[in-house]
Amino acid sequence: MFGIQTWKALRRRGVMGINQRNGDYVLMYNDRRLYPLVDDKIRTKKMALDAGIQVPDMYGIVDTEQGISKLERIVETHGDFVIKPSQGAGGDGILVISDRFEGYYRTASGRMVSPEELEFHISGIISGLYSLGGHRDRALIEYRVRSTDLFDRISIGGVPDVRIIVLQGYPVAAMLRLPTRQSDGKANLHQGAIGVGVDIATGITLSGTWHNLKIDRHPDTAHPVAGVQMPDWQECLALAARCYDLTGLGYLGVDLVMDKHKGPLMLELNARPGLNIQIANDDGLVRRCQIIEKHIEQRGRKAGTEETASRVERSKQWFAVAELPEAPSAP
Repeated sequence: MFGIQTWKALRRRGVMGINQRNGDYVLMYNDRRLYPLVDDKIRTKKMALDAGIQVPDMYGIVDTEQGISKLERIVETHGDFVIKPSQGAGGDGILVISDRFEGYYRTASGRMVSPEELEFHISGIISGLYSLGGHRDRALIEYRVRSTDLFDRISIGGVPDVRIIVLQGYPVAAMLRLPTRQSDGKANLHQGAIGVGVDIATGITLSGTWHNLKIDRHPDTAHPVAGVQMPDWQECLALAARCYDLTGLGYLGVDLVMDKHKGPLMLELNARPGLNIQIANDDGLVRRCQIIEKHIEQRGRKAGTEETASRVERSKQWFAVAELPEAPSAP
């Protein structure tokens, strides 16, 4: 009985489950033929650059065991950089190098790595150790994003990122992901990062979630995570909305980073975005998605061709925290 009551309570709050996400949104709006556009980070990056969307600079690609020897040449003019699998997921296989010392590489967490260890890591990437489905992969070496002073106060060990869910070009929900010591400086929730809801209308952060628990403060810095004004928020929403036009994927997770010098950068895209964003925002995705679907239905398919600025403004109006109805209490 408790299970049924809980299910009914979640339904009333418009909480989306994984089966509903897969059946009603991922399968409905995302043509599988388009998945390679977002599953391969190198392909995504090149596509974004062609469309004039800012992304972290790409220094080089290593796609063969023989090519590992050219790593030093790729990074010789860069004191810091990031190595990541092109087809990785969940932050696995990403190695952030912050500087060098006496022939060694120092990671963002402070660990010293020898050149041989770095080459071994790249070899693992190429072999498919971190790729989706275990397929052979490529190692991407790119610019290391510099965190802003604002985020340095509420994060630790790495660069926070922003996940924005987009439906048919309309921003649906947003979440700031803050690295922790436990996540080893990575902004991935399943590795121990914090998810913080963001008010779509204002870009101001709400409460946080850590291991699916509601929290008010960062466990390492003790700073409050709510009430932070996201910088360049309008630009972030517009960038996320444009990614629908870029890929043709109707249900999309857009990951952005705020660079200290370059501003908002598109980091990667996800055709199967996770559901923790609902906990961070204390609001279900179903109700929000249905608002957009009703709008498109009323206006016909032409609604999906609205200009980016118009789609963003509609989302800000629909999903302002002040306008959200009170969630019904569970029975």
